Amino acid sequence: MRNPAALLVPVVLCVVPALPQATSRSISFAQALHLADHGRCSEALPGLKRAAQSADKQLSYRAALTGARCAMTLQRRADALELLAVLARKFPDDPEAAYNSARYLSQLANETAEHLAATAPNSVQVRKMNAEALESQGKGDEAIAEYRNLLAQNPKLPELHFRIARLLLEKNPPQTEEARKELDEELKVAPNNSAAEFALGEIARRDADWPTAIEHFQRAANLDAGFVEAFLALGMSLNSANRFQEAIPPLERYTKMQPDDPAGHYQLATAYSRAGNKAAAQRELTEQRRLVEANPVRRPE
Repeated sequence: MRNPAALLVPVVLCVVPALPQATSRSISFAQALHLADHGRCSEALPGLKRAAQSADKQLSYRAALTGARCAMTLQRRADALELLAVLARKFPDDPEAAYNSARYLSQLANETAEHLAATAPNSVQVRKMNAEALESQGKGDEAIAEYRNLLAQNPKLPELHFRIARLLLEKNPPQTEEARKELDEELKVAPNNSAAEFALGEIARRDADWPTAIEHFQRAANLDAGFVEAFLALGMSLNSANRFQEAIPPLERYTKMQPDDPAGHYQLATAYSRAGNKAAAQRELTEQRRLVEANPVRRPE
């Protein structure tokens, strides 16, 4: 008969190495919080990430905040973003969550940019990032020069013609014709750029060229179903062109997407009224007045 002890040896050998991992998995939130408070973030983080998904909102809140802090300390960007997403989803209006999210996201953006600059200093992406930095510093001409240098090397790079056009339109006075050419070039490179279509629509709208404005705003709305401004601009341009019946669908779409904007209700009321639907027009005007009275514009004293 075989010795029973001999039969136990393989089992012991299999179980013993797994004990530390099992302990790590079963760590409680209180233990994870204690570890985090004592600087042992690498041990605490798995438990904090689990607790952040809890249905208990108070527990989830504390775990997500503490876990995000730990993840940032450990420079674990993916974990930090996961926990910040919990805060954004569950506590969108909480000041402390918003403050920490803004601080950590800014830090993550800077660290990511520094990593990119260090690992690929001569890349197109780094040069675009530097040009965008020039934009943010108000150095529009220098940014345009850098974008054009990039396009000279690779004419098919998307977004750059659009950025140049935007900077040209911000000049005083705006360089509209040159901007229009840049936007046309952008659409040759990136035909699905809804922002470029919208910008061309805005140029035409300012010139009261309603057919051209309508064409571009319609394309922008078709390309991006969530582009709320395109639906409003399309409806307004159709109203201005006396095409009131056609203006109703995009304006109805806009007021559903942005129900608190009085401008949308006013434009829709205009379209309804001129199309002969007086009852619907009155309803929209009533809503527009209610919104204006609820949020009066404060004039500077």
